[in-house]
Amino acid sequence: MKISLRQIAAVTATAAILLTGTTACNRNTAASGTDKVVLALSTLNNPFFVEVRDGAQAAAKEAGINLEVVDAQNDSATQANQLATAATGSAKVVIVNPVDSDASGTSVKALNAASIPVIGVDRTVNGADLASFVASDNVAGGKQAAVELAKSMNEKGSIIILQGVSGTSASRDRGAGFEEGLKAYPGITVAAKQTAGFDRATALDVTTNLLQANPNVTGVFAENDEMALGAIQALGTKAGTSVKVVGFDGTTDGLAAIKDGKLVATIAQQPAKLGQLAIQLAAKIIKGESVEATVPVEVVSVTKANVADYLK
Repeated sequence: MKISLRQIAAVTATAAILLTGTTACNRNTAASGTDKVVLALSTLNNPFFVEVRDGAQAAAKEAGINLEVVDAQNDSATQANQLATAATGSAKVVIVNPVDSDASGTSVKALNAASIPVIGVDRTVNGADLASFVASDNVAGGKQAAVELAKSMNEKGSIIILQGVSGTSASRDRGAGFEEGLKAYPGITVAAKQTAGFDRATALDVTTNLLQANPNVTGVFAENDEMALGAIQALGTKAGTSVKVVGFDGTTDGLAAIKDGKLVATIAQQPAKLGQLAIQLAAKIIKGESVEATVPVEVVSVTKANVADYLK
């Protein structure tokens, strides 16, 4: 069968349309607006930051903002390159969730020098200027975590603290709040504390090692739910029975662990709201409106008593 030039052209045009559609679907943008905003996240290998992204994308679509999301995969050097690209691009505003609050300072200074406003989300940036900072009250949340863990342990026993990524304001503030709250319970001692990088698999290994060195531990505070879930894996049948575990974030998996009785409590943030508010602040800045220097988002203690409300 002979194929005409007209038929070949039609097939070629159809293939081009399909390819263009596929490419468009793979773009990590939420809207095709003219005002570009870059959202630089520390990692998308964590359900919390996936929710931050989703909230930002929904808000960007509503506001007609062209949102570009970049993932540093928890690597400061990668994030520095991403922010350098943003500084020389067409971004009107950059929203950054730093891998390291100290290390990101130099990159944000470059954005400052390029007159590109920067909004911090969840974690602050040290040594540079932010147009606004939207975050949960991590210090207050840390204190709430101490209260929930102490109550579950009848205010006595020894605990392990699993710390997040060193150098992040979230880890620092949650830890400071927890230790401040713990002062009200002299019957509880800290047997060990070690970083597990906000990562579930790392927390499994770290907790396993710490439990071997401290077999009489009766409580664990993890500075996020991912580490709490790793600790629960390491504890096995002890989780929720002889050893009480408290996390931080209020992720779906964390809430499910509370329902199952393995996690005593989590300090629930509102990650989608963090992303939403960051975009709303960016939209105000683009319009030339003033924004608040700090936008706090409430955190709530979630336990077996109220977990059903959050699982909805």
